Amino acid sequence: MAMTFDDAVQQLTGPGGGFELVEAEVAGRTQRVFANTPPSMRAFWDVLRLRPADDVVLVFEDERVTVGQLVARIDGLAATLVGRYGVAHGDHVGIAMRNFPEWIVAYAAITSVGAVAVCFNAWWTTEELAYGLEDSGTTVLVVDDQRLERVAPLLGSHAARVLAVRTESVPDGVDRWDDVVPEVAAPPTAEIDPDDDCMILYTSGTSGHPKGVVSTHRAVLTALMAYACRSISIAMSRSDEEAAAAAAGPGHPTCMILTVPLFHVTGLVPVMLGSMLGGYKLVMMYKWDPERALELIERERVTTFVGVPTMAHDLLESPAFDRHDTSSLTSVGGGGAPAPPELVRRIDRSFSSGRPSIGYGMTETNAYGPQNVGDDYVRKPNSSGRVVPVMEVAIFDPEGNRLGPDEQGEICFRGANLFRGYWNKPEATAEVLTEDGWLHTGDLGRLDDEGFVYVEDRAKDIVIRAGENIGTAEVEGILYEHPAVYEVAVYGIPHERLGEELVASVVVRSGHDVTVEDLQAHVGQHLASFKVPSRIDLRHEQLPRGATGKILKRELRDQASA
Repeated sequence: MAMTFDDAVQQLTGPGGGFELVEAEVAGRTQRVFANTPPSMRAFWDVLRLRPADDVVLVFEDERVTVGQLVARIDGLAATLVGRYGVAHGDHVGIAMRNFPEWIVAYAAITSVGAVAVCFNAWWTTEELAYGLEDSGTTVLVVDDQRLERVAPLLGSHAARVLAVRTESVPDGVDRWDDVVPEVAAPPTAEIDPDDDCMILYTSGTSGHPKGVVSTHRAVLTALMAYACRSISIAMSRSDEEAAAAAAGPGHPTCMILTVPLFHVTGLVPVMLGSMLGGYKLVMMYKWDPERALELIERERVTTFVGVPTMAHDLLESPAFDRHDTSSLTSVGGGGAPAPPELVRRIDRSFSSGRPSIGYGMTETNAYGPQNVGDDYVRKPNSSGRVVPVMEVAIFDPEGNRLGPDEQGEICFRGANLFRGYWNKPEATAEVLTEDGWLHTGDLGRLDDEGFVYVEDRAKDIVIRAGENIGTAEVEGILYEHPAVYEVAVYGIPHERLGEELVASVVVRSGHDVTVEDLQAHVGQHLASFKVPSRIDLRHEQLPRGATGKILKRELRDQASA
């Protein structure tokens, strides 16, 4: 009989285990860390040099990139960053592009020389990019052709040097990658401390502009090690039936497909960096398309599918689903939003070998958090799962008291995988990160007696649409700028495919005429398309309010859902 999950974790994390946990001083606090964590992302990327140079490591459309080619490109860009642009330790270097192999090269080169990778949302408008560049203090920006068009109006007003990939022509003052990045170069030297800043990812907040989430090298690498530890623990604790099914399966080498943007923490950490850590082939999608995903799964014999639940739903609903061989898949899941229990059961019965999985993480946790897979997920389809003990999970009441099993309160995390803070926003950091290291998620839920986490409500005013976090206050702020808007409330309602749909209730100012299309166009001029409400409810009476005068969004949600 197989050992339990807890026994497997104990064996792996105990003294002498491959994921031995020890105590270390992190951010002024004693925390549990993996003894064998690489010291920095430079050391992480150097492991690539130990793999056979002709192994295919990346597949992008019809392009195939070997380990040797990837290493050479990383070294070439690293040399350009330091030699041409003068990038020094701690400088901020931005990436603004869709999923291309150059995105990965840029991230690896930036973090290998001790600079900080600033990962911008590729859907951002010129206005949003201007804010991000100014807020982050980016000195060099790597862009593709579409993002080049958006930053072009900023070239005269922002000091960042711009390097463009996959483009034939560039405006004055912009470099083409092919012109300045050598094919062969010696990698620059760099001294990097585990607790140096590694990257900044922007995430929508409950008020105003997106916040830059700063993570250290230790935090990113701890999350990666935690993923690996949990995967091995799950394999060690498979039931006899699961083990037999796995042994009888197609037996293809592990191959991951990148369905989500690299500027999102899921695409970046567990998928892209996770594939590099495991020595797997990574199949990249430029953008999500279920029919194309099915083609790639069959062609490349993909084993691991990670996306938002919307994507799994899209695969199953695709008219092409039955025409493609998906038998290589052993895991179908992801995170970013809760999955309806029926979707969990449908995944389990629709893929011959693919088992359902879900993860609950945040940008602030480097995507790591509870995970639920296989039989456990089918048994507990409403749970996000459990963690390995490098991370702690607890439920607290509003007074800060720790609650017991099945008592609902705020879900909180603590561990060396957590972010350092929000860039240049100490007050916002203090609101969510306590002095003793607990991250307040803003999500309400409970822990059962087996340690499984259940997310049951959201305290924060965030809508998660197809895995994209949308701060409702940001959208409300743009709508309030329209002269016909008197009052507005933006919120989410359940949506079968997207998880949540963005809705705005708008009170029209007396004497003004406006249409839904007018307001959607207004938002689209200022914000990325995924932040444009798909439904707008035009009203001429005040929105419902509580005794304190606060707009009752829950009541509006109920009305819209009905």
